[in-house]
Amino acid sequence: MSEAREHLLGWLRDAHAMEQQAEQMLKSQASRIEHYPKVKARIEQHLEETRGQQRLLEGCLERLGSSPSAVKDTMGMMTALGQGISGMFASDEIVKGAMASYVFENMEIASYVTLIAAAREVGDAETQRVCEQILAQEEAMAQWVLDNLPEVTQAFLVRDATDGMEAKK
Repeated sequence: MSEAREHLLGWLRDAHAMEQQAEQMLKSQASRIEHYPKVKARIEQHLEETRGQQRLLEGCLERLGSSPSAVKDTMGMMTALGQGISGMFASDEIVKGAMASYVFENMEIASYVTLIAAAREVGDAETQRVCEQILAQEEAMAQWVLDNLPEVTQAFLVRDATDGMEAKK
């Protein structure tokens, strides 16, 4: 098997682990959000997209005679668990969570741009198509977070300045 194909397989396994991490982070965020229904709804929508992305990546790996890496998947989920727990202690959890989401979405975007180029290089049109589909979802989520960050920040600041209102989540 060519080195380029081996890299593609490794990066697909990395992407699957990344989506496992994303699922845990999104579940954790959504479960704690109480006062920002628009944010919670979009996170829950992206959570469903993320689960679909995992299935698409599993399909690519299986078609190429491989499977996800249990070790990488577990490490991704453990990392997300730690991130979720640490967010609980931030007084501005909703704002820091939105910022972290934007950063994570852009990491995912970079991963799928890389996968698309690798799939194209090895002539794997189906993996390229799948990764382009996922890339569009990740770009849409990153743009949504960026577009809504000022509103989330302002809502947090108003709630934080109002006596008797919880602002952090």
